[in-house]
Amino acid sequence: MVEDLHDGLSVRKAVLNDIKSIFDFLCDLVGEDFDRETFNKAFMMNVVNPNNIYLVAEYESEVIGYLSFNSRLLLHHGGKKVGEILEMYVRPEKRNLGVGKLLLDKIKMLSKVIKVHQLELSSNIERAGSHKFYLREGFVESHKKFVYVIDKQGNEID
Repeated sequence: MVEDLHDGLSVRKAVLNDIKSIFDFLCDLVGEDFDRETFNKAFMMNVVNPNNIYLVAEYESEVIGYLSFNSRLLLHHGGKKVGEILEMYVRPEKRNLGVGKLLLDKIKMLSKVIKVHQLELSSNIERAGSHKFYLREGFVESHKKFVYVIDKQGNEID
């Protein structure tokens, strides 16, 4: 039987009390154990930045998903505001139940409110299932992303 989450499912802006869940989600997402102190410091700075929106999905008061978003005025878009989904995660046992769609729908709605011209995201090349999901949700594949690692030891850069 397929679980139906819709009755107990909601999306809200993240608060400081969500930090542990978000930390765990992102460690799982990238397959790395982050330094908690460094993570917490960055989270506390970012969550109050007016250009960032952090959302969590809850099911029956349990945080089961997360999305982070940043907006900025980009010159190569003629000075228009562009939004970017930086991170998105749904607990594995809650995937394919509408949680990711609900998070995306909420950020699309909030993007319209703050007059975002375009919404973008990058996704690891190995996440084929995620790519299909984003295409179904109206995103189009248009760019390649290139990465150059500056600090190969993983040291904090001030």
